[in-house]
Amino acid sequence: MKKTEKYEEKNILVLGLARSGKNAALLLHRLGAKVTVNDAKDLSDDPDAQELEELGINVVSGGHPENLLDEKIDFLIKNPGIRYDNPIIEKALAQKIPILTDMELAYEVCEGTLVAITGTNGKTTTTMMLTEVMNTDRKKGKAFAAGNIGFPASEVVQKVTSEDELIMEMSSFQLMGTQHFRPSIAVFTNIYSAHLDYHSSREEYVQAKMNITKNQKETDWFIYNWDLPELRKLSEESPAQLVPFSRHERMENGVYVLDGTIYFRNEPVMEREDVALPGEHNLENALAAIAAAKLLGKTNKQIQDCLSRFSGVKHRMQFVLEHENRKVYNDSKATNTLATIQALQGFNQPIVLLAGGLDRGQTFEDLVPVLKEHVKAMIVFGETASTLIKAGEKAGVKTIRKVADVTASVPEAFEVSESGDVILFSPACASWDQYDSFEKRGDAFIESVNKLVHKPQ
Repeated sequence: MKKTEKYEEKNILVLGLARSGKNAALLLHRLGAKVTVNDAKDLSDDPDAQELEELGINVVSGGHPENLLDEKIDFLIKNPGIRYDNPIIEKALAQKIPILTDMELAYEVCEGTLVAITGTNGKTTTTMMLTEVMNTDRKKGKAFAAGNIGFPASEVVQKVTSEDELIMEMSSFQLMGTQHFRPSIAVFTNIYSAHLDYHSSREEYVQAKMNITKNQKETDWFIYNWDLPELRKLSEESPAQLVPFSRHERMENGVYVLDGTIYFRNEPVMEREDVALPGEHNLENALAAIAAAKLLGKTNKQIQDCLSRFSGVKHRMQFVLEHENRKVYNDSKATNTLATIQALQGFNQPIVLLAGGLDRGQTFEDLVPVLKEHVKAMIVFGETASTLIKAGEKAGVKTIRKVADVTASVPEAFEVSESGDVILFSPACASWDQYDSFEKRGDAFIESVNKLVHKPQ
């Protein structure tokens, strides 16, 4: 970890505990800062809060008192989920207090090569693909995955040496709080509308995403999806060397597919059919990962060996089990319709779709054509159940059942399915109406599947 005196003896407020807040506080404490952590929840019995207090870190919980800013605060570290219209954030902005996230902290002390990956969809899979490729047949150093993937960057970065890579998955929430952040390699998988309940406009969302490349130099690389005209145009804003990837066009300076073979700068890397994960969206993820891996010096054989056996990320098109000739997949990370559309398009078999969740006002109109083509039955739940029923009826789905939650959807799915079907849990919605996170929602699904399959006969 690099040494920095930037935070030494500085008064720093960490807003929001959770895992990222705790580790940001620990890192800042290690860097010599005077840290206060504030969380809206009552943390009087929280073991993480007690651990911080034992180190001399001040913890204020049970609300966000604005008088926290009455004394001089040099920096505010914000949990990415806290909106910028939060009263304390607004007051800090008015006082011109720099507002950062733990990703910025990690960047400032990162000793290894930094790779940052963003996009509306595919960033988790691409992050894990690249991490596994980089760790394939490796003699020295290690690739570490961190960020939005569930491992706080401020925690992981403390293990990273000059021989390692830190591969960060970054959401728009995290990128919005970057100031000097500069990855050696930035990857932009795709761009669609998302999180407009957090961002004030689509333009703000797009600009937050483009923060991934704004501080890059001409010695850095920007990998992007050439097949999306909007990203092609946005790439012109990047000061880095451009490395496009495409499923449809030959890219002399990037990655592309031609006659079933994947090429990097006209050099054959591997056969498209050898990429283990199904679906065209996962092919795009593989192309992005291949581009970064080649730039970082991995051989074609190492890439082939890894991607031919890479079976996916938990909660993202995760194969759970096969029972009575039905294959079950957990795609809980599909929190928008695009992710669900891509999941559905990855199969040729009839699908029983389990979907539903937080109501953000979506109509699911874009799901209708894909439901019509791929889905034989739907099990719906959550706040969006009624809207999903309308979409299913419009698509002509013959069997649609409404249940209370994810757990209740599993026995219904098995009941309406037949031998040879796919049971796909791909909610097309965020989890927060019934579950704290998509991970907990996915775990509930997996647990329910295992209970049903393994119950005593």
